[in-house]
Amino acid sequence: MKNRNGFTLIELLVVIAIIGILAAVALPNYSDYVVRGKVPDATSNLATKRVQVEQFYQDNRTYVGAPACNNDITASQYFTFSCASADGFVTTYTLQAVGKSSMSGFTYTVDQSNTKTTTIAAPAPVGWRANANCWITKKGGVC
Repeated sequence: MKNRNGFTLIELLVVIAIIGILAAVALPNYSDYVVRGKVPDATSNLATKRVQVEQFYQDNRTYVGAPACNNDITASQYFTFSCASADGFVTTYTLQAVGKSSMSGFTYTVDQSNTKTTTIAAPAPVGWRANANCWITKKGGVC
């Protein structure tokens, strides 16, 4: 009998099946990790803008004309920042970060009383819970 070198078809199929199983587990986890890595872009910019607006209020006793409250589409690759007020910025404001491109469906807000909210809707990845009274940072509604 001759000694043959190489792999049998069965061995090759077993290796391919193992690689497929590993990929099926790894890819969803990696996708969630990438989304989690983009969330601080919104939360840190909102926190910074809130501090700037509050500093402006301390100096001027009004939120009207606060430079940090201008709409900002350039500060972030994944979020567009805006500012709104129910009373014309005299005593209230709401800063908002709306997801764009790969973060579409994510909306983070903070107001003058530091109330933080998250709204997550389609086309956001499945498993991210919405409408929390905090800034959601992980899949499953974890703040």
